[in-house]
Amino acid sequence: MPDNLTPEQRSYCMSRIKGKDTGLEVRVRSELHKRGLRFRKHVKELPGKPDIVFSRARVVVFLDGDFWHGYEFSSWEHKVSDFWKKKISKNRERDIKNHQKLREMGWTVIRLWQHEVERDFDACIDRIVSVVRGIDLTHSPGSSRPE
Repeated sequence: MPDNLTPEQRSYCMSRIKGKDTGLEVRVRSELHKRGLRFRKHVKELPGKPDIVFSRARVVVFLDGDFWHGYEFSSWEHKVSDFWKKKISKNRERDIKNHQKLREMGWTVIRLWQHEVERDFDACIDRIVSVVRGIDLTHSPGSSRPE
């Protein structure tokens, strides 16, 4: 399926899509704040500019949109144009590289899919809180959905 927009039109459309401070991010950050956690957001000095950064605990959180980060991409890849195949594949590759770099730097990486947060918001928040506070004894440093 070819892209029916010119490069200029596609660029304009892409520029209108919110990349940070999405409704999901705001909701998660608000709940974490209510639970007493303090953090930074979109720290440019870290690979991938994580959505949420707990500096003291050395924990970063990424809230990955199902489409943009290719949740179960192989099952729907055939339905999108070459443009989207390339875009999403590059996003996935970049996610893996950033995840590895952060682990090498000693950070614990938590990656949550959009649908996970929407389906069980409280469990996702509990997971973040547990890891940040060092309560989750089964969580190994640097893990959590390394593709």
